[in-house]
Amino acid sequence: MKILVLAGGNSTERDVSLVSGTGVYKALKRKGHDVVLADVFMGIDLSEDELENVFSLDRDFSEGIRNIGEISPDIKDFEVIRGRSEDGFFGKNILKLCKMADIVFLALHGMNGEDGRIQATLDLLGIKYTGTDYVSSAMAMDKGLTKAVFEAADIRTPKGFSVKKGGPLRIGDIIYPCVVKTSHGGSSVGVYFVNKEEELTDALNKAFSYENDVVIEQFIKGREMTCAVLNGQALPIVEIIPKSGHYDYKNKYQPGATQEICPADCSYKLTKKVQKAAEEAYMALRLMVYARMDFIVDEDENVWCLEANTLPGMTPTSLIPQEAAAVGIDYDELCQRLVELSLNKYD
Repeated sequence: MKILVLAGGNSTERDVSLVSGTGVYKALKRKGHDVVLADVFMGIDLSEDELENVFSLDRDFSEGIRNIGEISPDIKDFEVIRGRSEDGFFGKNILKLCKMADIVFLALHGMNGEDGRIQATLDLLGIKYTGTDYVSSAMAMDKGLTKAVFEAADIRTPKGFSVKKGGPLRIGDIIYPCVVKTSHGGSSVGVYFVNKEEELTDALNKAFSYENDVVIEQFIKGREMTCAVLNGQALPIVEIIPKSGHYDYKNKYQPGATQEICPADCSYKLTKKVQKAAEEAYMALRLMVYARMDFIVDEDENVWCLEANTLPGMTPTSLIPQEAAAVGIDYDELCQRLVELSLNKYD
């Protein structure tokens, strides 16, 4: 099968996406597929002959991709390096490659990858791709909208609301301590913890430096857990324990910074509660193929659903591969299943 793995992009999660894409690219090659890895934003420079035969080229498309840094990349640098593209967001030859592939594996994260825009574009072009459709991707990417969906479905979620830059602030509705976070961010970029009212303005200013929409929600103290859903069925849960501070960008991606326990050391009852909540969130948002839901479990073992990730990290050591491994699905087989389940959408 000819598979194009799209990674990179122009979001703050660019570096994570490239490492995810590299892992998926190598796994699918080991499965015997003809695979190309490409940066959706930077594009790929090929001669006419190379483009025509790209899926049979003897070339390592992952060469030169570096590990994830301690801080998220400065996207403006990449925009300057690339310059203007005749295909807008899409880099050189990307749309041509998409049309040549049997399916596009989306290893993108964050804005312009996980928010439904890529999915809608591929739908209009009649191109098959992995994961959820554009409507549910857009809903899940907007944390304020996700919260409204959870509340309507009676899924426990922290109280909060969305705020637009320059818009009115509902001071009386804020419960301290609280969390200020960008509405469409990921990898814990643009997330700030506020203990008292005096700290709110600074947190808002920092969050608004990333985008014009933020969410303010109550802070829930407890154990941080995550649970993936594969084809509608919850996988084993993971407990996340940073060695210091919160589970921020640095603690997520630097080796040894965080302890990830899979399966989590929980009672059978609590495990089932988290898994049930994950499946309910998956259904409420009408997700497809796979997703990962993030939770806080408080001291009374109430399960609070924070958000859904429709294109979660897919590096070999990411959370979903860990959960799949716990039920006997190795990394290569997981990537293969995601392709097969995604193709089933089109039957």
